[in-house]
Amino acid sequence: MKILILFFLIFHIYHVNADEIYNLIKIPNLEIYKLKNDNNIRYLSAKGNFKIGVNKNITCEKVDLDNLNSKFSVIEKNINLYNSDFLNKIKLKYIVFCENLFISGINTGGIPDNKNRTLILDINFNKKYFERMIHHEVFHMIQNSHSNVFDENKFSSFNKSSFNYAKCSTCSDKLNLDLYENTNGFLTEYSKSIPSEDMAEIFSFLMTDKETIEDRISSDKILNNKVNFIKLNLAKIDKNIL
Repeated sequence: MKILILFFLIFHIYHVNADEIYNLIKIPNLEIYKLKNDNNIRYLSAKGNFKIGVNKNITCEKVDLDNLNSKFSVIEKNINLYNSDFLNKIKLKYIVFCENLFISGINTGGIPDNKNRTLILDINFNKKYFERMIHHEVFHMIQNSHSNVFDENKFSSFNKSSFNYAKCSTCSDKLNLDLYENTNGFLTEYSKSIPSEDMAEIFSFLMTDKETIEDRISSDKILNNKVNFIKLNLAKIDKNIL
């Protein structure tokens, strides 16, 4: 009888927590994956498909737990590069795992939501870029919460006067994430879409491959200026992040 009562108590607490989380981040069909972490991140997984957004334009599918379990150590290793104080400053508390994430019909690796302190990650994103993608999306959380620090006009001024970004990331056909051999101010083709994506690409390399960055900026004045801009402004938020 005691075992049965304990089971129902655990079951009740689990569902109360799940309901509370839904009330906070407004994503249905979630379950708790892992709560106890040194940096206070709450990891949640989709137990069913979901559609969210004003026009239900964000869709994602339920997680295969074996798939998530096989990738979680890589995800946690990268998220653990950020301490709880920094994550609080950029308004990130919940990470939601799902598969095959789309926004307005466009496949994407992640969607940041500072208002609800949430980052949605597609665990099926291309393995080659997966770790970079995590930090790329974290940077969007950083910029969204400190837009006054990461001035896009100032950042854009480092480019050649003949270069123009697209009006929006989805307005551009520049999608390739491979590292350029000859950077000429940009690390990847996707960097050329809009300023925020350019900054996020640089940050993703700074967090995963600093040696590549150092190698490129030695012969690329434009990229050097961009990297210094990002480092300087990150230090205004947290001096120890890089």
